[in-house]
Amino acid sequence: MRACWRSLSLRVLWGVLLAWWLPGEASAQQSAEPSRVAVRAARLFDGKNAKLLTDAVVLVEANRIKAVGSKLTIPEGTQVIDLGDVTLLPGLIDVHSHLLLSDDIAQGQNSMELIVSRMSTAERALLGAKLGREVLEVGFTTVRDVGNSGVNGDVALREAIKKGWVVGPRISACTRALAPQGGQFGHLQPAAQGLIEQEYVTITGADEARRAVRQAVYDGADCIKVIGDNGHNVLSEEELKVIVEEAHRMKRPVAVHTTKDESIRAAVAAGVDSIEHGYSMPEDVLAPMARKRIFLVPTCGSVEMCEDLDAMPGDEATKRMRRETCRNAIKRGQAQARRAVAAGVRVAAGSDSYTELPGKTRGDTTLSYLIAYEELGLSAVDVLRAATSSAAELLRVQDRVGSLEAGKLADVIAVKGDPLKNLSALRQVRFVMKDGKVVLGPVEEAGQVTTPAH
Repeated sequence: MRACWRSLSLRVLWGVLLAWWLPGEASAQQSAEPSRVAVRAARLFDGKNAKLLTDAVVLVEANRIKAVGSKLTIPEGTQVIDLGDVTLLPGLIDVHSHLLLSDDIAQGQNSMELIVSRMSTAERALLGAKLGREVLEVGFTTVRDVGNSGVNGDVALREAIKKGWVVGPRISACTRALAPQGGQFGHLQPAAQGLIEQEYVTITGADEARRAVRQAVYDGADCIKVIGDNGHNVLSEEELKVIVEEAHRMKRPVAVHTTKDESIRAAVAAGVDSIEHGYSMPEDVLAPMARKRIFLVPTCGSVEMCEDLDAMPGDEATKRMRRETCRNAIKRGQAQARRAVAAGVRVAAGSDSYTELPGKTRGDTTLSYLIAYEELGLSAVDVLRAATSSAAELLRVQDRVGSLEAGKLADVIAVKGDPLKNLSALRQVRFVMKDGKVVLGPVEEAGQVTTPAH
């Protein structure tokens, strides 16, 4: 007993001595004020309004936006980042990313089975760290990773970014996609079918569907990705309804990949949150999608992107046929998406980018898909909304990101020029801030200076 009291007394004495010797440090920790930064620019798009704000200032305190305004009064002692003749925007959002999946068309390695059989989940998470930084540096501060990331590799990457181990975008992770037998693979020999369960959770019935959603949430899913059909099998409307019911009960949105009329009808009837790709958009689903406020995430890209396929091996005749096939597929996808837009279906921006192109980063290709949205009949402001406020609404994070407003997280980017007049201005990113921290500079370029306010 005496030993216990002696130990307790020593601990109390040590605490008193520390408080006496280190009063300045303790006081500093208690009274430290959050850092304050003002980002100033010629123009600002807030993520919602079609009219740009001029002489714009975004006042940031710690990792939150304190105020946004024109010629805003900047408090004394604030660090000022004056970016000059640029347009400020909210951090962009890609709601259909595959950061842990990559094929190299120059090597002709575009088989998913080949890719996932050659890389462990750990390797793919490290690849995701590289690709995530590339995406962040062109202005995408948030992405939804929709599967094909091994066994919870997207969750591991999300947490590594949160902890500051690596630099990357904020990730909404879907973990393994829920799918009918076979996932998205072609026919595999029995010995190779273990790859399926590495990428997908197989659903055969309503009970398994409910169990799979609960497992995904336990594994760390922010959203639920579903493969509605895979060329071999189609999930039933009953299975999809159970998935949606359970996911919504647990406050997770549901994204469904569909390629057939049958599967998209079942998904829309089930009340999913988004239809990915829109390869099949029968007329009778358009009005229900608009009425139920189900988002379409088109991923068709631009016909100009077909030229990139020339990097693949083959003679000139093969390359010509490949380009033509690509153009026809993209034109069909664009036509489907235009019909949906004309019917009032809302659009959120997703790239489905998972291909490495010579001389281009993953960020470059992701931006190309976004800029191509104008070919769907969207105005420039609607394209920007699709990649900011609308995307945030789909991910259910509109209270945190997607617009430049007081109280939101300080995700701010700047591009040279006016993207409402020319979307290609998005390719000229000059500044990226995520969570109040500058990711991309330098601010010394082209008359840009960082100075304290007086």
